[in-house]
Amino acid sequence: MSTIRDVGKMAGVSIATVSRVINKSGYVKQETEKTILQAMQALNYEPDPIARSLAGKSTRTIALVVPDILNPFFPEIAKAVEKEASRLGYTVILCNTDNSLDKEERYFQVFEQKRIDGVILASYTLGAVQIKKWQKKIPIVVIDNRFPQHPTIVSIISHNRTGAHLVVNHLLEQGCRKIAHICGPMGVYSAKERYMGYEDICKDQDWFSPHLIVQGDFQIKESYQATIGLFKRHPDVDGIFAGNDIMAVGALKALVAMGMSVPDEVKLVGFDGISIPLVVPELTTVAQPIGEMGALAMHHLVELIHKRPLASHVQVLDVRLIIKESSTTRASKEFVT
Repeated sequence: MSTIRDVGKMAGVSIATVSRVINKSGYVKQETEKTILQAMQALNYEPDPIARSLAGKSTRTIALVVPDILNPFFPEIAKAVEKEASRLGYTVILCNTDNSLDKEERYFQVFEQKRIDGVILASYTLGAVQIKKWQKKIPIVVIDNRFPQHPTIVSIISHNRTGAHLVVNHLLEQGCRKIAHICGPMGVYSAKERYMGYEDICKDQDWFSPHLIVQGDFQIKESYQATIGLFKRHPDVDGIFAGNDIMAVGALKALVAMGMSVPDEVKLVGFDGISIPLVVPELTTVAQPIGEMGALAMHHLVELIHKRPLASHVQVLDVRLIIKESSTTRASKEFVT
């Protein structure tokens, strides 16, 4: 492989002059720069990004860490992040952790070694203490999670509690008389906010019971099993608010397996607004602005990389209720918060 020394020899200049051209640091005559670039092209020489980072230069590479690449929410986030990163001249490395804390810690060790410029983190396992430890070494923006007790952690989040209010009010308007909630992990800010939004409205209803809240862990299988168990205890449930669209699919599969009609017998609403093909009936859902979320995360990360102050460390985005066939026969209407 060609080296910077080979480029200097072919161009008839010093290594230091070649380095100034590569790193755009210091004055080089236009004619000399042209000669160096021609030599680099002829030798097929590409600067080592790690070597450049050791010299204090940016690698122009960021990492996107997601917990479950099979959840369509995260590929949509990845697409939005990559689009904005490309516009800003950055390359994105996608890292799937399978909700493993050990994997996340190992990834961050690699990020430090490889001089990754920054990290966009979507994690349901890495806690505030670990994030604060790593953000001393590398800029981090958290997406779809928040740590209110730790204001220095930069977060992009949606109005989860308000979105839950939209769901429950919609189900009540559709005539539901007993609404259950399939919740995500309570250690996750977004899941807890959706649960609290459900409880805000339902706790004062005559039919409410804490046993109507079951754990689906943001997964299809767990939601399926939770729904089966729910109807064994509460066969008269006629409305379900699932804390994300993946759990709504699990609930739908369980309802079909039990021979129950959606929406005639049970009305079902999810959360996220992801695209799930071949699901019948189509899911009513609270849609997060996924594209805006990814773009903002990238924008905030670049500000951190360049050590520029942020107007706010927490960005909260609006959501909207998209009504489809799983909760009513009046489809395709949107309600904005």
